[in-house]
Amino acid sequence: MDHRGALCPTRATEPTPVARARHELYAALDLGTNNCRLLIARPTGDGLQVVDSFSRIVRLGENLSTTGRLGQAAIDRTFAALAVCRDKIAARGVTQSRLIATEACRAAENGPEFLERVRQRTGLDVEIVDRGTEASLAAEGCAALADEAAEGVVLFDIGGGSSEIVWLDRDRSPDGSGQVRDRIRAWTSLPLGVVSLADRFGGVDVSADSFGAMVAHVELALAPFAAEVRAQHRCGQFHLLGTSGTVTTVAGVFLGLGRYDRRRIDGLWMSRADVDEAIGRLRAMPFTARVAHGCIGPDRADLVLGGCAILEALRRTFPSERLRIADRGLREGILIQMMCRDGVWPQRAGRVG
Repeated sequence: MDHRGALCPTRATEPTPVARARHELYAALDLGTNNCRLLIARPTGDGLQVVDSFSRIVRLGENLSTTGRLGQAAIDRTFAALAVCRDKIAARGVTQSRLIATEACRAAENGPEFLERVRQRTGLDVEIVDRGTEASLAAEGCAALADEAAEGVVLFDIGGGSSEIVWLDRDRSPDGSGQVRDRIRAWTSLPLGVVSLADRFGGVDVSADSFGAMVAHVELALAPFAAEVRAQHRCGQFHLLGTSGTVTTVAGVFLGLGRYDRRRIDGLWMSRADVDEAIGRLRAMPFTARVAHGCIGPDRADLVLGGCAILEALRRTFPSERLRIADRGLREGILIQMMCRDGVWPQRAGRVG
């Protein structure tokens, strides 16, 4: 027997690419119309563990619907937030990252120019993703919260400048390890979000007529997708699965939280009556009360009712007795895809946090 190989420490101890990836840190950045959000995590045996995170409301798409361009004040706010993200990525020693921009940079005439300035000033290489990619990433990030017994689920992500809606089929693989992308039966992306609705209809003082007009506007935009999925099977376990600041705020108001608590929100089930009650309380709040509320605050007080209008339109279009709340989404979807690529994502993982 030749023992020469056993005496070679390099050959005996060098880790495999998968083994190395298990110890690496991954970063996902989502630059949206309203928020700049970063998540840094490492893979674990049952999912991923968050190491660091950052979220700041930058309103990059402020007045975009009327001007067609990103404004200088919004650009300055976003540069400041991205500098924080750059410093966190560097300080943590991140080795794998994907940084994406969505609707604001897609729609703005100066979106590509802005991201080139971001690359030059911060070193961050942020890519504009199309709406299909955005929808699939949201589905990837949230699919673990879908009821396994449901034949179909309508998953939605209410953003600042767009809203993605996905019809997600049940995992039909024998061992429950099917790919999320194979479960997507249909999807759409509406160029409507909380910022664009506030720009068009207002968000400070929202009358019953104004709220109704927003709901009707979104219902009209949803109609083609509703027709497309009409033949999809809906069993008794059918439900809605929502991710965004809108649904987490609705959940926080329903629970009566004085300040936001992700541990109580992520995965929460709400009945139709629960959602009715929470939206009713939000609509009854004057602007000053929304500003003072621990789950809303001054940066989102003029946007939350637009989000409620989108949620209401979804509930009318896809009636369901249950809504599940996800405090996870695009960033988690990015992380999962990178970890799957590197072979370090467990087949039936569900833990995020």
